[in-house]
Amino acid sequence: MESALTLNHFLFVSGVLFAVGLAGVLIRRNLIVIFMCLELMLAAANLTLVAFSRFNVQDGEPGYDGQVLLFFIITVAAAEVAVGLAIIVALFRSRETTDVTKINSMKF
Repeated sequence: MESALTLNHFLFVSGVLFAVGLAGVLIRRNLIVIFMCLELMLAAANLTLVAFSRFNVQDGEPGYDGQVLLFFIITVAAAEVAVGLAIIVALFRSRETTDVTKINSMKF
């Protein structure tokens, strides 16, 4: 029995991950959960990028351009996580809540 994974399998998983992340961003009200769902959406985009890079075969070898770009995306995402969590912690210290419905203005 052969179970070869195709590009469609990777794109389906990536689409499901992106949809779950988007649903979490739209439905949830906790800032930390929204932030995790945004990271899930970024991971789905990274999976798509690597899948397209892997299945882009030229002269018998896959193209690694997307996988190299992935390392830059992960680096930027790490900086984004540090800044995003710092903003969430600052909001929690000033407002004592992480509910986005209670944070309606930038004023104190």
